[in-house]
Amino acid sequence: MKSRVWSKIDFSATGMQADYARVPYSSDISAYGWIPVPILCFNGGRGPTALFTAGTHGDEYEGQIALRNLARELSLSANLRGRVIILPALNWPAVSAGRRNSPLDGGNLNREFPGEANGGPTAMIAHYVTSELFPLVDVVIDLHSGGRSLDYLPVALGRSGRNDAEAAAILRLLKSFDAPFGAITDGAGAGAGSTLYAAAEQHGIPALTTELGFGATLSERGLRIAERGLRRVLHDYEILPTIHRIEPSSSVILKYQSPRNSIYAPCDGLFEPLAKPADEVKANQPAGRVYPLGDVAAEPIELKFPSSGLVAYRRFPTLSRTGDALFGLMSVMEDVA
Repeated sequence: MKSRVWSKIDFSATGMQADYARVPYSSDISAYGWIPVPILCFNGGRGPTALFTAGTHGDEYEGQIALRNLARELSLSANLRGRVIILPALNWPAVSAGRRNSPLDGGNLNREFPGEANGGPTAMIAHYVTSELFPLVDVVIDLHSGGRSLDYLPVALGRSGRNDAEAAAILRLLKSFDAPFGAITDGAGAGAGSTLYAAAEQHGIPALTTELGFGATLSERGLRIAERGLRRVLHDYEILPTIHRIEPSSSVILKYQSPRNSIYAPCDGLFEPLAKPADEVKANQPAGRVYPLGDVAAEPIELKFPSSGLVAYRRFPTLSRTGDALFGLMSVMEDVA
């Protein structure tokens, strides 16, 4: 079904265009209104097309700022050989509210793909990306961070692809972006097949996502990783071969362990972590403590890592509720070409 979201941008026209993806939304005070999702298109003629997105979650900022900076640089470039489509605030309602999910319908955009043409605002945004933008593009990068709830190691994530050729293309993209850590994942502990990069995989498009910051603030290191990674991809895929390229530093390729090896809050309480992202840990090593919220005289609950691995993330807020993810683990992949 054709998307109900529309834009004035002519993606076949050369040059720079700026407009909105207009998401129909009928509210109490605007019966026939639309939500303005900013969209930029830079077209230099024949060559590959890259789709770069951020703000899929509104409280994650490294990608949003990296794409704004990149857009300014592209607006001054006369050497573009392909096309770059940028949506730096993809879930505009969440971005403008500084929230992970949309305040309009509670939708988590990275759990809505491939979306619905006649769904709520969040589902319509996902459907627009899937139905209107994916057919135009050759490579996809969706920039994320830990947001207000997680402290993450700086990692770029790709899926395994549907066949060997797609797996190789995704690995090439991970190595080109060159975050300090790269990971192959099926997303079982998070959005699984309902994420933007999972939807891209189903269209045969090499795609990656990232986790580059923490705590709903701006990580200077995460921003630098995003900006350098985008530059390398534009150079390596010959979309903008003249852009200054910082040489890669050999990303360590990891894989997520099963969600069963993650640690979750056993009760409402105050979380005291004893490890941080990128720490190497051993099975049965102390991981942290949870102090039961309703019983100030109770002994803290001691947490231990269920397996050895590398800490991928830890919960950022101290106050935790039963079932909150406190730690996740990764392992180094063997025999990665």
